[in-house]
Amino acid sequence: MSMELLMATGIGALTAVGLYLILLRRSFPVVIGLTFLSYAVNVFLFVMGRLAIDRPPIVGTSAAGYTDPLPQALVLTAIVITFGMTALIVVLSLRAFLETGVDDVTLGIRPDEQPSDTARSEAPR
Repeated sequence: MSMELLMATGIGALTAVGLYLILLRRSFPVVIGLTFLSYAVNVFLFVMGRLAIDRPPIVGTSAAGYTDPLPQALVLTAIVITFGMTALIVVLSLRAFLETGVDDVTLGIRPDEQPSDTARSEAPR
């Protein structure tokens, strides 16, 4: 089994798990699902620079070649952005849970209300 096939399978598995968790429609699994999707994107960006072992990240006079440093820089930037995004989503989901008392991420309909009751209400609760 080649390394490219193994990495493609890993990226596909991370993406599938992330999408499954997002589709559960609960706050905590959505946050974890977005984290898995960001891991999949980070691994994809890292693999874009080719899988090279023991090669310098700069162009030199050696005939061995070099490793492209751009994907590594993109992954480091994406890790920082993912950390900030995850913190923001956790705070937003916690605030939504404390405001509504429901962990469901659908249209904000409470379990004790019918959809026709929310259309008639004048002010949000």
